[in-house]
Amino acid sequence: MAEETKTPVQGQQSRGGDAVKGDFSTILVGVGTLLDSTLTPLSKMVAQALDSLTVVAKQILDGVSSSLGDKK
Repeated sequence: MAEETKTPVQGQQSRGGDAVKGDFSTILVGVGTLLDSTLTPLSKMVAQALDSLTVVAKQILDGVSSSLGDKK
């Protein structure tokens, strides 16, 4: 008789644990989605900025090269 009362309680606890695990995984997925949607535009902006810096650096080097070439 004691075993019968323990079994349903243990079953309820495991179901409650599953619900908590499910809620935690839902939170993790939500946080991951939020981070992904935030970082994707930022990474695109950083990539564009680096591309622009590359173009500017090339122009500067071309200018220095041409000015040194004229002096020789």
